[in-house]
Amino acid sequence: MIQAVMVINTQGKPRLAKFYEFQPVEKQQELIRSVYTVLSCRAENVSNFLDVESIFGPNTRLVYKHFATLYFVFVFDSSENELAMLDLIQVFVETLDKCFKNVCELDVVLNYSKVVYFSHLAVTNVLHTVLDEIIFGGQVLETSSTEVLKAVEEIARLETASNTISLVPKSVSSWRSR
Repeated sequence: MIQAVMVINTQGKPRLAKFYEFQPVEKQQELIRSVYTVLSCRAENVSNFLDVESIFGPNTRLVYKHFATLYFVFVFDSSENELAMLDLIQVFVETLDKCFKNVCELDVVLNYSKVVYFSHLAVTNVLHTVLDEIIFGGQVLETSSTEVLKAVEEIARLETASNTISLVPKSVSSWRSR
């Protein structure tokens, strides 16, 4: 099972943190700091796989990829395959690249909770939407970037359609304006 997904910049600021097992906020912050401390001290030419039992508990592994100014980190238990997790990071980044047209840290920061126009449709919180289409409840749902994009586009269509629906009948809304 995947225990956590983190996106941390090279200064140690978390840009996304999703824990699939309950952790109090203070504990989450401590875990993020610990992960950043370990990653920031690693050389570029070493393995992207780490045992993090001292941080997350027994049978816990971490895999990461460093893209530009961001570390994409997946923390998982021994039931998951390390190479599959590395590939899943690639799927996540590729999908974000397609959504943002070459994703960068500014996209992650500035569009975190704002509306992003994707295929001329609006999507709120793209980062979480993409992640939730790939992983849900710590389990991998989808490994195809194309399928994830289709789902995100469908969510955008539904959000756009729901924004045009008025829940107040016209007779009531005209009565209110009097």
